Amino acid sequence: MSGTSSPATTAPSVAPAAGPAKSAPRLRKRGDQDSRRPRRSVLLTVLTGLVLVYTVVPLVWLLISATKTQEGLADSSGLWFADDFALWDNIGDTFTYNDGIFGRWLLNTLMYVVLGAGGATFLAILGGYALAKFDFPGKRGVFAVVIGAVAVPGTALAVPTFLMFSKMGLTDTPWAVIVPSLISPFGLYLMWVFATEAIPVELLEAARIDGAGEARTFFRVALPLLAPGIVTVLLFTTVATWNNYFLPLIMLKDPDWYPLTLGLSAWNSQAETIGGDVIFNLVITGSLLTIVPLIAAFLLLQRYWQSGLAAGSVKE
Repeated sequence: MSGTSSPATTAPSVAPAAGPAKSAPRLRKRGDQDSRRPRRSVLLTVLTGLVLVYTVVPLVWLLISATKTQEGLADSSGLWFADDFALWDNIGDTFTYNDGIFGRWLLNTLMYVVLGAGGATFLAILGGYALAKFDFPGKRGVFAVVIGAVAVPGTALAVPTFLMFSKMGLTDTPWAVIVPSLISPFGLYLMWVFATEAIPVELLEAARIDGAGEARTFFRVALPLLAPGIVTVLLFTTVATWNNYFLPLIMLKDPDWYPLTLGLSAWNSQAETIGGDVIFNLVITGSLLTIVPLIAAFLLLQRYWQSGLAAGSVKE
């Protein structure tokens, strides 16, 4: 009796002693993690604030400077308003200077964006959908070419493109800017990746079983699911075409075909020249007017940046 009772009495005394010894390191680790989290959050907040300041301060300076006259730019602080509010006068002078050439540059830029960026987006949609949902010989080779084209900067292709267009007699024409803008390797790659995940194969097979052709399947089934990717590619190509400077610089000589980037650069060069009749307040106001359409495009299209449109469309 006494021999059998001794293990029963000693077993409970061992278990409580081992429990706290094993749980103590875990408590210390959790405490260390909790103490590190506030430090990380503070560091991320500081870095985000620095990025915000770096981004917003130039825009604030541009907006404030556009409200000043030429004399106000020299007499007042860069980040504060002058005594005279001349924003509307500067806008009027910008559009009327040199027979309204700024308006011509604005229309040229819109034409390059609509035909160039719009065409590049359309071709990227077609190519990305075909590469994502169809199998054909040489698909891996096409993938290698697309990746290689993404890695090559546009400035490296500017001179060969100029030589090719000069032989065809297309330099100093709008086509010298529009045609190269139709090619967007990054947009094609982005639509390829997006279409692979956004369009379930079961939806395409169901549409084909119901008798829909490939064109109807693409426009009625696939295209609505590609809306977020289309908006993303459209914004990328629009910004790239709107801010394009080097290609028009080597392709165009006639100021009547200049985009806004090249025209404002010419104004800035004239303003820096001794005796030039262009003044800096026109350059600053023109720069402000140039970025307003891009900001409006981002604000209007950001609601389309959503994913998961195909979620739940296929029954399990």
